[in-house]
Amino acid sequence: MKTLKFLSMFAFLGLFLVSCSDDDDDNPDPVNEEEVITTMTITLTPQGGGGTVVTLVTRDIDGDGPGAPVDDVSGSLAENTVYDGAIVLLNETETPPENVTEEVEDEDDEHQFFYVVGGGLNATTEYANFDGDGNPLGTEFTLTTTTASTGTLQFVLRHEPTKPNTGLGDAGGDTDIERTFDVTIE
Repeated sequence: MKTLKFLSMFAFLGLFLVSCSDDDDDNPDPVNEEEVITTMTITLTPQGGGGTVVTLVTRDIDGDGPGAPVDDVSGSLAENTVYDGAIVLLNETETPPENVTEEVEDEDDEHQFFYVVGGGLNATTEYANFDGDGNPLGTEFTLTTTTASTGTLQFVLRHEPTKPNTGLGDAGGDTDIERTFDVTIE
């Protein structure tokens, strides 16, 4: 009789524990997947009108597939000029292409663009748009050139960086897209 009571209590306890499980397979927590970015277009427009608009484009339709990204740089930058920069990100695996820039700007506290001027290029960059806490976002920026030179411009979008930060070196986070362009100032 004691054994029967013991087994009954054990079975009841087992049912109780199973019924109190907090696993809810019908309502899983939403997952915020990383953005799919196949194309990045950077447009550099001289302030004050006139001059030549320069575009830097990288396109990688197959992502991590065997095809290499295709880059295109239209034109050269002018000496002693301030450019307004704008970055547009697209997912061209969808029809029509999805404008991922809107998502990045909506989630501005979770993203930041970084710009790296290298290779002797005589230019500087400055952020022109910010998240709700006043930290840089960077889908808009200014680029200021000085004297003629050649070098590189690198653009890096980080997802969930540490904000505030002192730059790419201590930002952390995951890289959503990164590309380096060869550019000339004439």
